[in-house]
Amino acid sequence: MSGHHLLSPDEPSPSRVEHRGGRSPFLLICDHAGNRVPRSLNGLGLHPDELTRHIAWDIGAATVALRLAELLDATVILQRYSRLVIDCNRPPGSPQSIVTLSERTRIPGNEHLTAEDRTQRQNAIFAPYHACIVRELDRRLRHGQPTLLLAMHSFTPVFLDAQRPWHVGMLYNRDARLAHALGAALRAEPGLVVGDNQPYAVSDATDYAIPEYGERRALPHVEIEIRQDLIDTDAGAARWAALLYRLLPPLAEALTH
Repeated sequence: MSGHHLLSPDEPSPSRVEHRGGRSPFLLICDHAGNRVPRSLNGLGLHPDELTRHIAWDIGAATVALRLAELLDATVILQRYSRLVIDCNRPPGSPQSIVTLSERTRIPGNEHLTAEDRTQRQNAIFAPYHACIVRELDRRLRHGQPTLLLAMHSFTPVFLDAQRPWHVGMLYNRDARLAHALGAALRAEPGLVVGDNQPYAVSDATDYAIPEYGERRALPHVEIEIRQDLIDTDAGAARWAALLYRLLPPLAEALTH
């Protein structure tokens, strides 16, 4: 089956773009912004409450990304469907692309998938979302607009019973320019615990956006991970967007000149 059969005609496309034509050098992407599941997948066999948990999406990340994009006058591209359908920040075909177990929760709708099932999800959700990012990056290149890539994510305070003390993490792989600069600025803020490649580390095998867009295009970039209990309300998301808005523009001047 071709990818479009996964989504009904009245279901939204994977990508949502806001602030098109934003003048900021920052481009924001949010791979895990939404928790929608195509109707054809019958909720992946999960109770609806499971799709509100962190296993299904990055809680609060989209709200921060949208608020920050508005403050910066920056374009933001968000992905609407749950990472349990297909993870848009994992290389297709990798073990974490379509999981059968997330933390301790079985995902029945992901068990016993055929190669055709996997390709269908990739064609319907992963490929169109990333094509949207590529179009925006290519457009900026044509118009001579500098680009610094912000990949916006969030993480759960506890994972498999392990407490995570960081308030925010700066993630990167080969190029640490923006991650180290923003990390230093955040550490100067009173009371913040800032992770360096914590609670995750980026690699070619486990991540897609940073290797594909940040590194291959030689763009300054960082994956920002904010702890979910700090941004799971509008007020919390607004505070973090305001903090990042205060810190980011001076870093852009240093990295684009």
